[in-house]
Amino acid sequence: MSDSTAGQNSPRSAVFRRSFRKTFPSAVRGEGVYLWDTEGKRYLDFSGSAAVNLIGHGTPEIAAAMTEQATQLEFVHTSQFTTPVAEDYARELLEFAGENFRGGAVYFTCGGSESVETALKLARQYQVEIGQTRRYQVLSRTQSYHGSTLGALSVSGNKRRREIYLPMVREFAHVGIPYCYRCAYDCTDGCRNCGQEYAAELERAIEAANGEAAAFIFEPISGATLGAVVPPPGYLQTVTEVCRRHGVLVIADEVMTGMGRTGRNFAVEHWDVAPDILIAAKGLSSGYAPLGAVIATKEVVDGIVSGSFLHGFTYNAHPVSLAAGRAVLHRLQQRRLVQASDSGREGSVAAKLERSLSTLLDLKTVGEVRGIGLLRGVEFVSDKQSKKPFAPDLNFAGRVTSAALKRGLLVYPIQGCVDGVSGDHLLIAPPAVITAEQIDWAIQQLRDSIEEAGAQ
Repeated sequence: MSDSTAGQNSPRSAVFRRSFRKTFPSAVRGEGVYLWDTEGKRYLDFSGSAAVNLIGHGTPEIAAAMTEQATQLEFVHTSQFTTPVAEDYARELLEFAGENFRGGAVYFTCGGSESVETALKLARQYQVEIGQTRRYQVLSRTQSYHGSTLGALSVSGNKRRREIYLPMVREFAHVGIPYCYRCAYDCTDGCRNCGQEYAAELERAIEAANGEAAAFIFEPISGATLGAVVPPPGYLQTVTEVCRRHGVLVIADEVMTGMGRTGRNFAVEHWDVAPDILIAAKGLSSGYAPLGAVIATKEVVDGIVSGSFLHGFTYNAHPVSLAAGRAVLHRLQQRRLVQASDSGREGSVAAKLERSLSTLLDLKTVGEVRGIGLLRGVEFVSDKQSKKPFAPDLNFAGRVTSAALKRGLLVYPIQGCVDGVSGDHLLIAPPAVITAEQIDWAIQQLRDSIEEAGAQ
């Protein structure tokens, strides 16, 4: 066999990867805001590994809690048992979620997509149980993302992640989402008017559903699809009022924004919005174990208690994952990491991040820097005055990310924020244990990476 033939037949990784067009470094260790690969290279995790890690990598007490639980009891099926860790953690999580969920209950899953699926089915069953049997449609927003399962994709608006699977998806109405940098309405009043216009779109969609709308699902602050777009004043309050008026449940998807990421326990608290169902994942375990949760109000739970919730997963409420989540919650509270994530708090690392990221606006390719707390977005444009995006095939965000990776900086690139195809941005979501000095270093590397990508 020739050398060239041997090279062509060399074995590839047995792991089915997200992309076969690029290679991935092999991570072996994490500590604080840093990760190391097998070559000994160090990376600063400026994206929290996709807005997951908030407490920092390599925290021994989380591993100890998981080990202790696994030593005592590794698994039972929830059709046969509950566990002390599930009961204790659910009570603590309800308290963390606030007064709105007093008397409610928590359904534990293995992640965000499972949690969204659970919430969709819970909304339908609740409506049936209270006699609203015609209600089954779940309305959502364009330019949103709620997960990768088919049910979650049906209520998502991320064009790139949905398009190939659309023949398999049952879809309901998607309404517009406030995106004030590229608003479809009049933003001369600080976007308050446009927020009401977008809320009116939802009311029209509910009315067009002719009594069949069961719920409305939304991200309080947009996640990856738009990159940390914050809603305009009054919008979420009006949306909630519209849903209440029409008997439609309000589902807040806080997979990315919950558990302190935005400087509140959950992002809806910024606007005093009280959802019927709250979805958490990512920061729930800070990545230490697969974990998600659906937190339901007393009213929703009371609608189900006469029977059984016709839904379940083999691994929901897995004891070892719950031990990780409970330890993470304790760490958040003891180290005051929610307060550290509050960009409105003078001296917090979140305030430092906000100020430092804003300096990137002097670069010719940076159109907007946005977000709240430790969830931030940087949108790139080819022309600032017209806000013209880069051509999609240039993959500008990907170029920035590659340049940053060489420098030991991890960021989260996304395309499609303008229309689902064009529009490049990065998501920035570091752990709350990041220091001011580490932020300064990261911003300099990001600045150099953006300039390098712009020069190509």
